[in-house]
Amino acid sequence: MKHETDTTALIVFGLMFGLITVLGFVAARWRRGDLRQLNEWGLGGRRFGTVVTWFLLGGDIYTAYTFIAVPALMFGSGGVGFFALPYTIIVYPIAFVFMARLWSVASARGYVTPADFVRGRFDSRGLGTAVAITGLIATMPYIALQLVGMKVVLAAMGVHGDWPIIIAFVILAAYTWNSGLRAPALISVVKDLAIYITVIVAVVYIPSKLGGYGHIFDTANQALPKKTTPAGTPAALIPGKAPAQTAYLTLALGSALALFMYPHVITGTLSARSQDVVRRNMAILPAYTLMLGFLALLGFMTIAAGIKTTDNTFAVPDLFLKYFPSWFEGFAFAAIAIGALVPAAVMSIASANLFTRNIWREYVHRNADDHEQTRVARWASVFMKAGALAFVLFLPQKDAINLQLLGGVWIIQTLPSVMVGLFTRFFDRRALLVGWVCGMVAGTWIAASQSFAPTWATTILGVNVNAYTAIWSLLLNLLVTTGLTLLIRGVGKADDRDETTPADYDELVETGRPAPVAAAPTG
Repeated sequence: MKHETDTTALIVFGLMFGLITVLGFVAARWRRGDLRQLNEWGLGGRRFGTVVTWFLLGGDIYTAYTFIAVPALMFGSGGVGFFALPYTIIVYPIAFVFMARLWSVASARGYVTPADFVRGRFDSRGLGTAVAITGLIATMPYIALQLVGMKVVLAAMGVHGDWPIIIAFVILAAYTWNSGLRAPALISVVKDLAIYITVIVAVVYIPSKLGGYGHIFDTANQALPKKTTPAGTPAALIPGKAPAQTAYLTLALGSALALFMYPHVITGTLSARSQDVVRRNMAILPAYTLMLGFLALLGFMTIAAGIKTTDNTFAVPDLFLKYFPSWFEGFAFAAIAIGALVPAAVMSIASANLFTRNIWREYVHRNADDHEQTRVARWASVFMKAGALAFVLFLPQKDAINLQLLGGVWIIQTLPSVMVGLFTRFFDRRALLVGWVCGMVAGTWIAASQSFAPTWATTILGVNVNAYTAIWSLLLNLLVTTGLTLLIRGVGKADDRDETTPADYDELVETGRPAPVAAAPTG
């Protein structure tokens, strides 16, 4: 479909974008706090209640690229795209159990990042640094993909070139600098409401123009088998090429295990005011999964609508252009663009927290006070956004996508230290570090050797097993960590130093107050 400039759509888009820009700056006055303190700037003072946390985490997890990529996968590949649904169903029971414990120990000890927790739990600066570096390199391409999603909707409205993305970057950087986490928290309310309205209208209105869902499914059923090499689908997921069942299962499981390891998701969770708020959100966030299911169906609607495109990322925008009036196009595209800004803001803040607490304070200025940490975090947030912008401007889109796929493989390597570490101090810190190195190297090598396909098939005891690369590398990580820990304990060299106490994990009191600031690291 030819993408021509639509003045009406651009006006509506501009008005919506202007609204969230104003909200981003006004957020500094919302729930006032001393934004010179990292706890206030980077975690919103840990005072967000159930509703705000729900919108923030929803805006953080269900991003603009989700809106573009899931229907695009359905359009090009069919039912494999539905792996996103079991993945977002599996994740919340897991998070319900461990995120409340992480919130409690972080609140009790003044931890701001997952690397803070690992550093204190295992008394290991090296292991904490490894977790921080993993979070930084996994998040950068993730921010870039949000800008890719924005670039797609701008191009669909006939706005081409890099200047709109640069302007959006400057605005994002400005209100994030000014308001910290309060900005995406407030904007996420508008973003999520706009996304819900867009999806509900789409799944009701468009099928009425296509003869109903029966016709949509029939058309997709006839069209998809004719795609001998479904666009965007790795060979490992094409029926007949390899056992796709284990690939589908492990993609869902691995994605679920990795999601709450990302710094931005942990940051959104730690901003809650109590353990109960965290648990309530893990119980009600699956409402977004229902929306995601409807969103996935847009991929089948594009097939029934006869959309022809050489770039599947334009499937949904082209569908909207075909059936929505100009004013609603502008509203829908603005919802997607805002859906890029919210997670991009939280990701850059989370990365800035990691850099400040676990790189700057550990290796540059060990006695940095809270005001210095906030200044450093603000600048680090700008540089993270600039790096993501460079990804979009100077790297092919495919490279950004490949690096984001690698991000899932990388970030899951922090699971033994963070998630398992919340429940047991059995693992030795040296074993965890060696296991992390093995998982990172093996996962990167497998992904690169597979041309960045998400799954890898191999033969084990005569059985062909096809699984998500992140699961293979995590298994290696756990095997190495467990074996080395047993060896170290067996020769009597175990070191179980731990600054946390059992009571830190059971805090149930709503804080409603600034959390304690962790002392500067020692040793």
